[in-house]
Amino acid sequence: MQRRRSGSFWAALLTLVLAMYLTILPIPGWPLDYRPPWVVLALIFWCFAAPDRVGVLLGFCIGLMMDVLTGTLLGQHALTLSVTAYLAIMLRARIRIFPLWQQTFFVWLILLVERLLTLWVVGATGQPMPPLTYWTPSLISLFLWPFMSLLLTPMERRVGPS
Repeated sequence: MQRRRSGSFWAALLTLVLAMYLTILPIPGWPLDYRPPWVVLALIFWCFAAPDRVGVLLGFCIGLMMDVLTGTLLGQHALTLSVTAYLAIMLRARIRIFPLWQQTFFVWLILLVERLLTLWVVGATGQPMPPLTYWTPSLISLFLWPFMSLLLTPMERRVGPS
């Protein structure tokens, strides 16, 4: 049993590291505004799948690493990923009972909260407000969530239930 428990933690950590890589992967200028928040999507999935092993503390640590990797204000991603992980864990029981197409709507709402928190930090630090394309990644994630969930579910089943 202990092996399965640690297996899901390592699977989640590997997925989050891959998501961080996809976040910092260099791409041309025009699709930068349309890059989905890979780390947020992976964190939400693993908070749904294994809330006893992936939670607020891991979200905070991953957020600090994201701050260092992307060169943003230290604590910006840590705050947003911590709140996102908290919301995902608190709403997990209510969201997981729905079919995937309905789960997608609730995940989108959590993603909008994450974007609003980031916007709040940007405004509080006096940075210029982003353009309307700022909201595009959350809309793209709305369509990406079912595919990501279907892709990661076999990994969740292989490492065992939470």
